[in-house]
Amino acid sequence: MGENARELIQALAQGKRLSTAEYLHILNEANDQDRELARDLANRMRIAQYGDGIFIRGLVEFTNFCKNDCFYCGIRRSNQDAVRYRLTLSQIMECLEQGYAAGFRTLVLQGGEDVFFTDGKMCEIVTSIKLRHPDVAVTLSLGERSYGSYRRLREAGADRYLLRHETAAEWHYAKLHPPVQQLATRLECLRNLKALGYQVGCGMMVGSPYQTAECLAADLSFIQEFRPQMVGLGPFIPHHSTPFAKQPPGSVETTLLLLSLVRLTLPKVLLPATTALATLHPKGRLMGILAGANVIMPNLSPVSQRNHYSLYDNKANSGAEAAEGLAILSRELETIHCHIVIGRGDAPNPLISN
Repeated sequence: MGENARELIQALAQGKRLSTAEYLHILNEANDQDRELARDLANRMRIAQYGDGIFIRGLVEFTNFCKNDCFYCGIRRSNQDAVRYRLTLSQIMECLEQGYAAGFRTLVLQGGEDVFFTDGKMCEIVTSIKLRHPDVAVTLSLGERSYGSYRRLREAGADRYLLRHETAAEWHYAKLHPPVQQLATRLECLRNLKALGYQVGCGMMVGSPYQTAECLAADLSFIQEFRPQMVGLGPFIPHHSTPFAKQPPGSVETTLLLLSLVRLTLPKVLLPATTALATLHPKGRLMGILAGANVIMPNLSPVSQRNHYSLYDNKANSGAEAAEGLAILSRELETIHCHIVIGRGDAPNPLISN
């Protein structure tokens, strides 16, 4: 390969589409100076697209029941130690009102794949939110559902949908899930969501068990081709009640490099600095923004339930990670010359272009 990692990063920033092999070369060969260059270019690109504003989304973790048994997840079906809960419609609406008063104009409803929440129940929730506050964007993160289900939720008023593809390598997907779950199904769901007009988010865990640099290069190529409006990626963190309890967490440095490469690949993408990043490093959220991220998702869930939505150990859910800590978050952002944007936080049009 003729170009070194630095030249490939610069080419990416100038709008070049990279091959999987070229992404892999960056991941394998980038040194500290190359990583710093990627962060600097990605941060400049974030500012060029969005200025110094950071979008906030109010996260409501409304159920920790799940029919799936993903090997990495703390709310997996087989975890008998999990304290299960479901929020009622009135509780969700209370979270909405508290968030709206604080300035949130996007509500993210996230939960396990809970069969209790049928299309009818979810459509009632989405419709209730839209009737109360039509200016609020509703983002759903409910996992895999049928095309018809996604269509009904879209017709009820849902705007966005987050569904991490988790890995673009089929063999790796099989290492993270029982056989009943298939990567082909996950990718079909993402295509269906896009066809229905959702703003779609995909993404992956960095440093998940069995993951290789080749896996991450394939992930970057998939993101480049799929062109999502949002990408959620953060470091893997083990949970003590899963088969991966003794696995090491993902690398903060590699996560930051991936954030930068995604920003350079899709300049207008909505890119969160995740809670997992803040869990592994006290400055993780700010480091993520300086690496190209432009979204933060503080927790609006009832305080009494937050510890029960435990996807991984030691999850940060207070202070600047919580909706009630917006003043703390605002002060932190000021230290890197950023500020919170009050609004829906849609990507500018044209939505994705280099």
